Amino acid sequence: MEYVIIDSSQDGLPAVAGRACRVPEPGAVEAEFAGADGTLVQRRWVEAAVAVRFEQLQPVAAFPVVPGRRWGPGWWWSATTSGHVPHGSQAMCTQLMLLDRDPQVVGLSARPVRLIWRDPGSGKVLTWVSQVFARYADGSALLADCPATAGPAGQRAARAAAVLESACAAVGFTYRRLAPPERVFGANVRWLAGYRHPRYRDAGGLEQAVLEAFAAPRPLMAGAAAAGEVLSALPVLYHALWSGRLAADLARPLGEHTMVWPGAVAAGVEREQQAR
Repeated sequence: MEYVIIDSSQDGLPAVAGRACRVPEPGAVEAEFAGADGTLVQRRWVEAAVAVRFEQLQPVAAFPVVPGRRWGPGWWWSATTSGHVPHGSQAMCTQLMLLDRDPQVVGLSARPVRLIWRDPGSGKVLTWVSQVFARYADGSALLADCPATAGPAGQRAARAAAVLESACAAVGFTYRRLAPPERVFGANVRWLAGYRHPRYRDAGGLEQAVLEAFAAPRPLMAGAAAAGEVLSALPVLYHALWSGRLAADLARPLGEHTMVWPGAVAAGVEREQQAR
């Protein structure tokens, strides 16, 4: 049997334009993943997607170290999982950061499953390892790849995307190629991510004072000063912006005059409390 291994880190071919991809039936797609003892397990995808907690698995394949690249494999400490999630590129690290900030995401893992299928056209057995898996609070899930640019996918990536979209839809999952964020937004979230650890939530006992300071929209620095000593209040403020308990327009550079207001997460908690 001939296997052609295609990988999400090898997306460098010209874009596919206007070419329809024949995809196998979801029931014909296999899933390979690491078992509890580290050995590889292979099951039908439609069965594994229901039974396996992919967000708890180790990578099914290591991230390659590519000579000459300025960015190599590393680890992202996740506020969602309170653990480290490996990544293989700066683009992937950025997407882990954005998913980690999403309040609906309850689980994250890297490269937990390899999908295997026979190409309907050539008859060859092909595989693809998506870079990120995210589990949402409602039980749905996301398989995703993290290209470095927002340009069209290469030929192999486009063919794999068509198969993964079909396979994921069959089990209530979603497959996406996650476009890099706008530069200013990404830089702002990266700054806030430096304060994502829970230790900043109520540092110095200032959590309530910070939230009350922004009960109505107010400039960032003015609210920090109203909450207490500025250097002590700012880490709590940044953590609240990271977690969604406070909100701001992150499409603009974050600074002392940035307007800050109660966030959607805080509003949701308040509505739940009022309903009880």
